[in-house]
Amino acid sequence: MTTWKIDASHSEVGFKVKHLMITNVSGHFTNFEGTLHTNSADFHDARITFEADVNSVTTNNDQRDEHLRTADFFDGAQFPRIFFESKQVKKVDDDHYRLIGDLTIRDQTHSIELSVTYYGTTQDAWGQTKAGFELNGRLHRSDYGLRWSATTDAGGLILGDEVKLHMSIQLVQEVAVNAKIA
Repeated sequence: MTTWKIDASHSEVGFKVKHLMITNVSGHFTNFEGTLHTNSADFHDARITFEADVNSVTTNNDQRDEHLRTADFFDGAQFPRIFFESKQVKKVDDDHYRLIGDLTIRDQTHSIELSVTYYGTTQDAWGQTKAGFELNGRLHRSDYGLRWSATTDAGGLILGDEVKLHMSIQLVQEVAVNAKIA
């Protein structure tokens, strides 16, 4: 079995949500980790776990970021982590997969399907084996207890319910260490 870990310094975990129903606000998490276990070279049998620290959310607006950490949204004090565990990887073709798993936010768990593009495997300058992926999906934030909403004076919604997910993930293969005790 081969184990791969997310190289967080070369990965991004982001999202977009409609603001005033006319534009998107983007955000991402800066603190996350994940592991992939596989017996195959093409990842078709991968088992994946992932978690993100909700208190690391950033949208490049400090006031909004603090609001996202409150009970109106993620409630980072009570539910500090987002979790994902894969249930199935479906290979569509050589470079595309459908990843199905359980996503937990605020102790609400729902199945989610992500489209995955595999960009290949290579070795970096230090001899580490790396693999690159792009993942996209959608969810409804209200399904996970993120129900804060407000309207403008004209009656329009301030924040949409649908959240678009986008992740660029670089994995690094773990190397087994054969330690011998003399």
